[in-house]
Amino acid sequence: MIENEKLQLQKTACKIRMGVMDATHGANSGHPGGSLSAADMFTYLYFKELNIDPKNPKWEDRDRFVLSKGHNTPGLYAALANRGFFPVEDLVTFRHVGSYLQGHPNMNTVPGVDMSTGSLGQGVSCAAGMALGFKHQGKSQRVYTLLGDGEIQEGQVWEACMLAAHYKLDNFCLIVDNNGLQIDGNIADVMSPYPIVDKLEAFGFHVEAIDGHDFDQIEKAMNAARETKGKPTAVVMKTTKGKGVSYMENQAGWHGKAPNDAEYEQAMNELNAVMAELEGK
Repeated sequence: MIENEKLQLQKTACKIRMGVMDATHGANSGHPGGSLSAADMFTYLYFKELNIDPKNPKWEDRDRFVLSKGHNTPGLYAALANRGFFPVEDLVTFRHVGSYLQGHPNMNTVPGVDMSTGSLGQGVSCAAGMALGFKHQGKSQRVYTLLGDGEIQEGQVWEACMLAAHYKLDNFCLIVDNNGLQIDGNIADVMSPYPIVDKLEAFGFHVEAIDGHDFDQIEKAMNAARETKGKPTAVVMKTTKGKGVSYMENQAGWHGKAPNDAEYEQAMNELNAVMAELEGK
């Protein structure tokens, strides 16, 4: 990846992290930790990978993205807003009474949302079904879905994986945000899903294991996903929960808690400092 393109993606990821803070602080609720860990992947998908049109969110020939870990709407909404699907200023209405930006994705109210999700484990099944439908119709669209590493403790996830491999859905890309933490703590202590890569390979996936904060590695994995034929691809990305906000990083307590005024100010100061550094390059 050329350096200027990478720099632009890094700036956008910083803006998305700011959006996560705006949304959760404005709502006094929400899930910042996993939204921040996935911010770089949201950035790459919406600003490089997905064939989409913000001016025509229901464009029939668009690629599809399903947020299977549906509680991470602060990250998804921040990506959609910065991509032009709706005003960035609306992020502060997140979870407010009467707001179209509900706590979980609603395909009926939010431009750019392709599937309503929230019950963990179910979004990936919807995504696999979309990919299967495109295959049957002979269409070229691709389908991407993002799961939490705690979410893959759900049995339905593995049923969807079995289906995707059985039907050779090479238009399907499953992404696991392996930040190592869920609401109750370390995923290895709660109900270990490890070894994640080995399990996905055993289910018939081509697997790319990457650093989920490295745009070069993300690009390499996405290129491999498009080039892989005859089987689905899984991208297992090692990430830091709360990435970009010092006091949230690697803290399970920030899975589903909003920053207060002082914490919000600190987070925005840190992110603005990052942006200033990027702008100076």
